[in-house]
Amino acid sequence: MPIATLDDLDRRMLSALQADGRITNLQLSEQVGLSPSPCLRRLKQLETQGVITRYVALLDPDQLGLGVTAFVRIRLDQQDDRHLTIFEEAVAQFPEVMECYLMSGDCDYQLRLVVEDLKAFENFLRYKLTPIEGVSQVTTSFALRPVVYKTALPI
Repeated sequence: MPIATLDDLDRRMLSALQADGRITNLQLSEQVGLSPSPCLRRLKQLETQGVITRYVALLDPDQLGLGVTAFVRIRLDQQDDRHLTIFEEAVAQFPEVMECYLMSGDCDYQLRLVVEDLKAFENFLRYKLTPIEGVSQVTTSFALRPVVYKTALPI
């Protein structure tokens, strides 16, 4: 659904849901100033239209022993469809990969991954990432600490 079709009420609902995905329909309706039944109808419409794609719990990686965040830039030796597909299908299977972007500029892909420690990163690099057919160069930067981390989109 293009942004132009969202009205102020839709935006208020989406903002409230981004702040608390477990909010009840009654709480949501009170927060946005709408009765529960029309609020639920609008919510279901936003889900059906694909504006809301899923509901998730956000976890603290440090509490789970995943204290290392790495940003990895990858160059492939060839950028044809076959090599792009091979790479994308492979990295989609790795639980360490939190995000993967096809990039313009000096690299073909950028990954954000989380691992327990540097040894786990080395194992990921040696046994998962570099064996992928077509990977020719890998450059890594490690995050020292998060400064801004958002999950809510600016609507």
